[in-house]
Amino acid sequence: MVPYFETVKSFADVPTTDVGVATDEFLQASDGLVAMFDLLGAGVFGFVQADIKSNIAGVRERYVATREESTTLEDLVRHEKAQGAKHGTQCLVRLIRGLAFTCLALQTTQSEPGCALHVCFRRAYDVVLRHHHTFVVRSVVTLAIRAVPRRDHFYAQISQGGDTEKFEQELKRWLAGLDAIVQRMKPFLADGGYGRV
Repeated sequence: MVPYFETVKSFADVPTTDVGVATDEFLQASDGLVAMFDLLGAGVFGFVQADIKSNIAGVRERYVATREESTTLEDLVRHEKAQGAKHGTQCLVRLIRGLAFTCLALQTTQSEPGCALHVCFRRAYDVVLRHHHTFVVRSVVTLAIRAVPRRDHFYAQISQGGDTEKFEQELKRWLAGLDAIVQRMKPFLADGGYGRV
């Protein structure tokens, strides 16, 4: 069986042009991220998955309803605003936040191989999400992060026995693609008054 990471849509393959980030491919790659965390077993990354899943659903609902006017994320947001709506945009802002958190955590695992996985996720949470959450939510997330598996277990489950070097290369490529999308969308959303990541 081919390892999941070799079959999933990579953020590195999401078309991005001067016009914007392709909505359909972006949603496919986001679905792939959620399914990747499913490989770790129920509940391990539940606090990330639940948020990302609901926000993907909100963006997809808007995309499906206005496909012709929403071929890029930027067009989706502009069109929704012109119609006086904002649900899809709010979901996109929260989705980009969740992706930024995941991206930073996994980038840290790659750049600091001696750092425990839960420490990488904690640092990313403190930078990206903490200031958006209440004290109660922060407490719940802190407990959830402590349950993150050991690095070796995480990588073994995600790579599914595939070539480790190939997995590392693909993860690096995947993260670079995701980071490029996050860095593009953050100023677009903030400068347009749509929301802060």
